Amino acid sequence: MHRPASIVLLTGAGISAESGVDTFRDKDGIWSKVDYRDVATPEGFARDPELVHDFYNQRRSGLAEVVPNAAHAALARLERSFRGRFLLVTQNIDDLHERAGSRRLIHMHGELTKALCAKCGARHEWHGATSGSSRCPSCQQVGHLRPDVVWFGEMPYRMDEIEGALWQCDLFVSIGTSGNVYPAAGFVEMARDAGARTVELNLEPSSGRGLFDQAIHGRASEIVPEFVEHLLAGG
Repeated sequence: MHRPASIVLLTGAGISAESGVDTFRDKDGIWSKVDYRDVATPEGFARDPELVHDFYNQRRSGLAEVVPNAAHAALARLERSFRGRFLLVTQNIDDLHERAGSRRLIHMHGELTKALCAKCGARHEWHGATSGSSRCPSCQQVGHLRPDVVWFGEMPYRMDEIEGALWQCDLFVSIGTSGNVYPAAGFVEMARDAGARTVELNLEPSSGRGLFDQAIHGRASEIVPEFVEHLLAGG
């Protein structure tokens, strides 16, 4: 593998699952136990905001019980060591990439540790619980804060920036993602059309396996550090 000049990485639930973060779409994942229409749609929030607040409060408080694993650490090391253009895009709403040291990072589906004011549009770091009585620090209005998480039917964040990076990259790596959720599932095709080399690092073959030039399957905490070491060595 030649040393790339521009890298875009996409991470999904598989990279955080080894840290103990619950996945959404696996057989025993969150959506097998909770109806997404109740807690992950604007309509569900309008219908029962306290149910939605409680759901995300539990998940936010659970972050204290998990830590980044070797895969998160390896990607942070790659960012520090790589001299070209670099972007890490994650579908995950946890903060494990940041805690591992990643900085050039886009949370395309939002972040558990932020709250969004539906009244004024401001976003704020938020590590405690939210409720219907929470006050927006910007506009001071009560009752309009919601989790800063992209729900079903909403547009993922910073798509123009992500697509621009995909069109310019010469290496695209997909890590721990099923390849079933769009628009992220279409990133590999965009990167291929741009002439990039495409690599899948996943526990098992994804839905889009045939679109990748190379696939390495196994536990993220094992195969991601090995891949990063190989890449930095110029192999």
